Amino acid sequence: MGPIAALLGFVCLLQWYIFGNFRFYSDPIFRNNQPPLVMKGGDPYIRALMRTISASEASSNRPYSVLYGGRHFDNFSRHPEICITIVTGPNKGNCSTAAGRYQIINTTWYTLTRRYHPNPERFMFWVSYSFEPEYQDAVVYRWLNDSQFWGTDISQLLRQGKLQEVLRRLSPTWTSLGYGIETNSVSRSLPQIYQKILLEELKTAGKSV
Repeated sequence: MGPIAALLGFVCLLQWYIFGNFRFYSDPIFRNNQPPLVMKGGDPYIRALMRTISASEASSNRPYSVLYGGRHFDNFSRHPEICITIVTGPNKGNCSTAAGRYQIINTTWYTLTRRYHPNPERFMFWVSYSFEPEYQDAVVYRWLNDSQFWGTDISQLLRQGKLQEVLRRLSPTWTSLGYGIETNSVSRSLPQIYQKILLEELKTAGKSV
């Protein structure tokens, strides 16, 4: 047995120990290595959920700058508002302005920023909402923590192990989470991806499951 085969065998055994089943290196859980959030601190369960959403919606080593379809943008001073034609799926022929780590369309972003953006720039009657990575994180973090908006305490559901219920509730917003209209090759692996990321976040926070 060569060193590469031995390494793959060890990784499969490790995954069996953590998740209770064997996985091959081609599985999305191995290929999807979500970078940490730019935002520091906060609830590790919500942080893990944010990275899981990103794993399905914006799988990239530069997720904060990705546009719908995979291109990247450079100007973070505001939402890029670049409308890209949808070529597959139920919305084929329309265009999408989805951008950033959480693939938020421009109209949704401006609705959210009025409630959750921590540092809007104001000059007389003009208001600007930065789309820098730290603000993408901050807005989505505050949004997911808004129990009044979602009609439930998402953090509490995650602590109770009810990830599937959370994904189902969020799927009308993020349609690739396994219960929406645009599932992808990663959707079915999101529970395992979430558990892997949660362990990382809990370790960083100095907590245990």
